[in-house]
Amino acid sequence: MAAVNRCDLLTLAPGRVLLTPGQTNKDIFIILAGTVTVHLGAEGSRGKGIAIPIGQCIGEFSAIDGMPASALVRAEDDAVVLRIPPQVFWKHLVQLPGVARNMMISLVERTRLTNQLTLAAQREALELSHLRKEMDLARDLQLGMLPPQGCLFAEHPDIEIATLMEPATTVAGDFFDAFFVETNKLFICIGDVSGHGLGAALFMARTVGLLRILANTETSPDDVLRRLNDSLTEGNEASLFVTMFCGYLDVDSGLFTYSNGGHCPPLLLQNREIHPIPMPKGVVVGVYPGRTYRNLSLQLEPGDLLMVYTDGVTEAENIQGEPFGVKGCQRLLGEAGQAPLNTLVNELRHRLRGFTSSQHLEDDCTLLLLRRRLVSGVREAS
Repeated sequence: MAAVNRCDLLTLAPGRVLLTPGQTNKDIFIILAGTVTVHLGAEGSRGKGIAIPIGQCIGEFSAIDGMPASALVRAEDDAVVLRIPPQVFWKHLVQLPGVARNMMISLVERTRLTNQLTLAAQREALELSHLRKEMDLARDLQLGMLPPQGCLFAEHPDIEIATLMEPATTVAGDFFDAFFVETNKLFICIGDVSGHGLGAALFMARTVGLLRILANTETSPDDVLRRLNDSLTEGNEASLFVTMFCGYLDVDSGLFTYSNGGHCPPLLLQNREIHPIPMPKGVVVGVYPGRTYRNLSLQLEPGDLLMVYTDGVTEAENIQGEPFGVKGCQRLLGEAGQAPLNTLVNELRHRLRGFTSSQHLEDDCTLLLLRRRLVSGVREAS
């Protein structure tokens, strides 16, 4: 009894730290009431720790081997702990029948639990590493489905196309495409699948695959969207959808016929004026079967520039929560719209990162620039 009187009774408030990693400790603590947890690892203060049952001790490892504490010990609610100084424990308590045995049992249980947690952490790390490899593979496969970023169709001197796609995560829900369905008939599209991550990426892959078939079999963009919508609604239990803009450009005449499925209006730089193009009404694609879409047309003259983008560009925010906005895109076109398109793409990337003050994007950012070149008029005249 005299030995116990030489011990301290500690009352711990919720959140009170009893031991920290690296702290020198020679005392042993017995939990008398409340919840006290042990947190392992370099970031042990985060997440859920190991609860120490009432009546068991803590701190015995460092008290026995003289090494600093290796874990963080914290009260989760009001707790009462008995602190036993080393001289009291080794000279008096350890000699009592059952004390040493109980300590050994506690040490074995704690060691076994620590081993189990270590093995679980190793398995989780292996699974995470495997998942990262799978996601990297999915990203490579996804990028392989799309045209290469940068300038396209160098063999066609009468048009200039440049693209940019920067996903917010490893895989993207955004997409773009551009290909010739006839010698002088170009199909372009851009889309934004709802959500992020693997589900959006799989829906995007399905959309792109269907689009390439439909763009080559249909003759007008409204029919492409109509048939794409009906196909995507089948088996779409997740109710994912895609906003999309697509159209056909007659490279010889400059006539661009387009349709819209809930997408944001592209910008047109024409005669030094910048404005959104008129947009036909059309619902998002993939949710409502049996919907129809409309076409509109505009004449692209030599030198005209069409900027098609996803809302990740205009909705990128700075630290004040202000969006880059359509005005940011218009300002870019006004200041650098006559530059080569690869220069314009790089300038947009630079401005977005400077505006958001971050290398990490909150949403996928995708851009397609289309310019009809002056040489097309020469070729037509010949």
